[in-house]
Amino acid sequence: MSPNPLNSHVGTKAIEAKGLSKSFKTGRSHIQVLKSVDFDALHGDLTMVMGPSGSGKSTLIAALSGLLRPDEGQVMAMGQDLWSQTDSRIDRFRLDHCGFIFQGFNLFAALTAIKQVTTVLKYKGFSPAEAQAIAAQALTEVGLAERLNQHPSELSGGEKQRVAIARALAKQPQLLFADEPTSALDGENGQVVIRLLQRAAKVHGAAVICVTHDPRLEAYADRVIHIEDGRILDDVRRTPASPIDASTAFAGA
Repeated sequence: MSPNPLNSHVGTKAIEAKGLSKSFKTGRSHIQVLKSVDFDALHGDLTMVMGPSGSGKSTLIAALSGLLRPDEGQVMAMGQDLWSQTDSRIDRFRLDHCGFIFQGFNLFAALTAIKQVTTVLKYKGFSPAEAQAIAAQALTEVGLAERLNQHPSELSGGEKQRVAIARALAKQPQLLFADEPTSALDGENGQVVIRLLQRAAKVHGAAVICVTHDPRLEAYADRVIHIEDGRILDDVRRTPASPIDASTAFAGA
C-alpha cells in the first residue's frame, strides 16, 4: 500500500476533545459514564486507553468517532467541530477519515476476504478495478495474500481480525479506532494484531486509539491513558517495545 500522506503530519494532533460527558438512564437513575474528559491523539502514535470493564473507555471511543453523541463537550478533528455537524455529515466524516476494528470482527458471512474490503472502498468512490487492487494490497500487507478468496467461516480468529484491519487500513484513515481488538484471540494472534496496529501508526501515519483491558498490549504503546469511573487517572508517554521499521513489510504470522 502506498505511503499515507498523513505521514507528513506525524506528531501533530489528529483529534482533540474537551469536556466530554455522557450519562445513561437506568430505571429512574442516571449513570454518568464520562465525566468531563479531555483527550487528544497524535498522528503516528498508538494510544492505549486502558481501564476495567465499565470504566467509560468504549463510550469515549464512541464519542470521539461520531458514533455516540456526548451530553456535553466538543470533539475537533480535521478542523471540524464534529458534533456541530448534521448526522449525514458525521456519517461522511467516519467514511472519509475513520477506520474501525472491533472485538467481534464484524465481517459479512457471505463475502470473501477481498470483498469485505472492496465493499467499503466502493462507497469511497473507487472503481471496481481500483478497489480490487487496493484491497489485495491491504490484505497482502496483513499477511493474507493467500487467503483473498476465503470466507470468514474458512478463516481463523486471528485471520478474521486481520481482514478487519485490512478493511480499515485500505481507506488510509486519519483515525483508527480499535475496541478490544485482541479480546477474542489467543496470545500469539493478539501479538500479531497489536503489531499491525503499531504499523498503522508508524507506517501509515494514522492516530491509532486502542481501547483494551489486556495488559500485554501496554508495552507496544507510545502513550498509555488509564481511565476509571469516567475520569482519566493518568496519561503517560513511553517508548514502545519492538518499534516497527517503516521500510520493512509485514512478514505475516
